[in-house]
Amino acid sequence: MTRREKERAVVRALLDAHGETYAEEAGIELRNTPQPLYRLLVLAHLLSARIKGSIAVDTARALHDAGLRDPRRMADADWQERVDALGRGGYRRYGERTATQLGEAAELVTERWGGDLRRLREEAVGDVGELRRLLQEFPGVGPTGADIFLREVQRVWPEAAPYLDDKALRGARRLELPRDPERLLELAEGSEPAVLAAALVRAAIDKDVAEDTLSHAGAG
Repeated sequence: MTRREKERAVVRALLDAHGETYAEEAGIELRNTPQPLYRLLVLAHLLSARIKGSIAVDTARALHDAGLRDPRRMADADWQERVDALGRGGYRRYGERTATQLGEAAELVTERWGGDLRRLREEAVGDVGELRRLLQEFPGVGPTGADIFLREVQRVWPEAAPYLDDKALRGARRLELPRDPERLLELAEGSEPAVLAAALVRAAIDKDVAEDTLSHAGAG
């Protein structure tokens, strides 16, 4: 098996086992419409903390189940209601601070962009760097949260694609793959950049994912 064949086998094994975006895992049917985009922003916020990804995903679901699925409802909810919903998802370590930040972010979305993140996209006029900067204006999002949002939203905002950030490329390194986004996409043989990015991130943050992938690909 040539090196290129090995790399293709690794990417195929990775996508077969972990080819699901974080939005999909959280039950978000991502579309370029206000509510799914807002739910993705909340998910990116939750995932950006030093907490297990599964807890962040469960918490995103818990917020949705509590009815806090759009910026108006999030802003109108009282602080304790947000804290309780975060706790039901297991997001207790940062719950009180996050409840405050979610309320402030919801107010910002509503007041500046009319509750519609597509208007934020329009303000960036196709500039991904500007998109990343604007996203960081939301309390609690920061560079990590902006990267998470962009990795996922590239599925419906094509100007952001391909978005394989440093964390995704760390996953490629752990899997002994090239760190060039275009080469990685070629190895993925038509898989969406958002799906590839999410799978690579899982390899970056979980050594077992990388080791299992290499083993199943016959490259370990």
